[in-house]
Amino acid sequence: MSELKARIVSALVLAAVVLTATLAGGWLFAAVVTMIAVIVWAEWLDMACPGCDDRIRLLGVVLLGLLFVGALILPNGGMALAWAVATAAFVLVAMGFSGERWSVAGFLYSGLTLVALIMLRESGDAVSGLIAILFLYAVVWATDIGAYFAGRAIGGPKILPVVSPKKTWSGGIGGVVSAIFAGIVVLAVARVGSPGLAAILAVVLSVVSQIGDFFESWIKRRAGVKDSSRIIPGHGGFMDRVDGLVFAAIALWATSLAGGGFERPSSAFFGG
Repeated sequence: MSELKARIVSALVLAAVVLTATLAGGWLFAAVVTMIAVIVWAEWLDMACPGCDDRIRLLGVVLLGLLFVGALILPNGGMALAWAVATAAFVLVAMGFSGERWSVAGFLYSGLTLVALIMLRESGDAVSGLIAILFLYAVVWATDIGAYFAGRAIGGPKILPVVSPKKTWSGGIGGVVSAIFAGIVVLAVARVGSPGLAAILAVVLSVVSQIGDFFESWIKRRAGVKDSSRIIPGHGGFMDRVDGLVFAAIALWATSLAGGGFERPSSAFFGG
C-alpha cells in the first residue's frame, strides 16, 4: 500500500510538472524536455554501458544542452539540422573510444526524444503544437492504463515472455482500445480532425508505444536490472516512465514532417 501511494503521488507530481510546461510551451517546455533527455541519457549509459568513459557521458550532456540552446535561438525547422550535426559530432568522437556503440544508440534515443517533442510542440501562434502533444500524452497514458487493467482483469497468453513476462495480448489490446477512446476525445474537444483520423493515429501510436515499452524491457533484461534507476519514488527511473512516450513521439514527429514540414510538423494532423 505504501508503494502504491508513492506511485500515485509521484505520478501526480510528474503529470503536473509536465502538463504545466506543455501548456506554457516555449523555453519552459524545452527545459523540461531537455532535463528528461539528460536523465534518460544517464540512465541509458548506466544500464547499457556502465563502463562508458566519463568523457563520453559529459559529451552527451553538453550536446543535449546545446540542442536546448538551439531550441531557444533557432527557427523550429533548424532543430532537425542541429540534431543531425550534434549526432554526427557525437559519433565522430565516440569512434575514438572502444566499445562505445551503445553510447551512440543512447544518444540517438535521448537526442531524438528532445528534438521530436520540441519540434512537435513549437507552433508559433497556432495551437496545433499544443494539441499534438496533448494527443500524444492522452494516447500513451491511456495505453498504459488500459493495458494494465485489461491485463490484470483478463490475463491470458503472453506477448513476449522472454523479454517482458507480465505483458499479455489482452493487455495490449486493452491498451489500444483505451488509446482510441482517448484520442477521439482529445480531437473532439479540440475540434480538429475527425474520429477516423484520431482512431488511426491512436492505433499506430499505441502499438508503437508498446513496442517502446518492450524495447526498454529488453535493455533492462540485458543489463540485469529491474528499473532504469530509482530516481522516481515507486516508479523507478525516467526511462521506465517515458519508454512508450519516446517511441510514440518519434513516430508522430517523423510522420508529421511529411505533411506539415519542418517548421510546423504538428499542422499535418492537428490543424494549421
